[in-house]
Amino acid sequence: MTTQKLSKLEKIGFGAGDMAVNVVISSMMLIITFFYTDIFGLKPSDLAIMFLLVRFIDAVSDPLMGTITDKFTTRWGRYRPYFLFLCVPFGISVFLTFSTPDVDYNAKLVWAYSTYIFVTLMFTAVTIPYISLIGVMTADPKEKLSANGYRLFFAKVAAFLVTIIVPKLAGADYWDGNMAEGYRAAMGLMAILAVFMLLFCFFTTTERLEHKVDEKPFKEQLKLLLKNDQWMTLCGVCVLGTIGYVVRGSVAIYYAKYYLGGGPDMQANFMATGVVAAILAMVASTWITKRWCKVKLFRFSQMAVGILSAIMFFSVGQQDVLLAFVLYFLISFVVDLHAPIFWSAIAEAVDYGQSKTGKRVAGLSFGGISFCQKAGMGLAGAMVGWLLTYFNYEAEQVQSEFTLTGIALMLTIIPGLFHFLVGLLMNRYRITDQEYQRLALTLDAVNEHPEVVDDLQNSAAVAKGHQS
Repeated sequence: MTTQKLSKLEKIGFGAGDMAVNVVISSMMLIITFFYTDIFGLKPSDLAIMFLLVRFIDAVSDPLMGTITDKFTTRWGRYRPYFLFLCVPFGISVFLTFSTPDVDYNAKLVWAYSTYIFVTLMFTAVTIPYISLIGVMTADPKEKLSANGYRLFFAKVAAFLVTIIVPKLAGADYWDGNMAEGYRAAMGLMAILAVFMLLFCFFTTTERLEHKVDEKPFKEQLKLLLKNDQWMTLCGVCVLGTIGYVVRGSVAIYYAKYYLGGGPDMQANFMATGVVAAILAMVASTWITKRWCKVKLFRFSQMAVGILSAIMFFSVGQQDVLLAFVLYFLISFVVDLHAPIFWSAIAEAVDYGQSKTGKRVAGLSFGGISFCQKAGMGLAGAMVGWLLTYFNYEAEQVQSEFTLTGIALMLTIIPGLFHFLVGLLMNRYRITDQEYQRLALTLDAVNEHPEVVDDLQNSAAVAKGHQS
């Protein structure tokens, strides 16, 4: 099997790309719901509908972008050029999304829809090439895992900046109490950072591998993907895990403000506690997977999140601020132990599909995962809006006991259930490191002699029959 070692600079550059992408992801998961309800002024019910409807656009844009990346290549490679040419529109979309026009409610709603659609499309146009990039940087699974460790570390740095800088800068005295102006300036700063990080990623990474992409109609590609049981498992994992992650992340600022009774500093610190835990989890995951099965770590960590979430709900009262911080740290640490494994698993699932069918579907595979992630984000955003409405939440008001209990449930039990289901679903995922080594040998044979696929599959079936 051909392997390629990546330098630290290239891994850092690769991570910088995810830092840019996570300016959007972190804001969507951690602050945009609060921004729309408490700063922008949208009703939670309108917010829920918007989050859900915009996801229908992803049903077209994500697979389309995956198909485009499969069909076109340039002298800079197949994926990297999108970072160069779309970085500025990407930054502009972030800035506009967090801008609040001084107009009536209906006009605000139109602005929110327009800018949210814009940032979603720009996110797709950059993210699909980015998550596909690791597959052409190296063929070594250990290097992929290591690079994804760097990637997710920088992603959490972006989340840390969003959770610390944005709330604190938006609430600073510079804006004379105008939080809308503060959020626009703070997210404008994040947008500029994202532009420079995408450029850094472009200039420091290299596409070493040239996978042969079969020219297949969309329906044929989709049919091949649906036969890839490991990819389908990851799709389910992605949707369920994203719902849990986004529901908890979106409610964290409400929990700190209303349930714990904290001001802007406590709100920022509470969210940052989760991000710091996630950063440490990236380091711990890399260390653990060198010594223990990555699939088992993925499975059991997610089930443990469900248990820890129940403990937090039943043990933390409104006065138990320290205990709330400690348990939120533990939940955030354990939940992100799986992250480097998940993103390297997608590339491995693509190889798995090629070994089974002799045909490689890369762009649509990554596009489909991105769609699943954004579908999860949309469903979670809608759930948060509907749940806030159900629990009678009113922005900037003293909340009832019923509302406070609902906010606590949304931070703990509800997302914990989704993570527990992820752990159960991971029982269906079988590509361990040892299995991937065997798969890679099959893949090398397929690349050299595509006609050997049928023979290998028949031999595997016979061997399995003998074992049983």
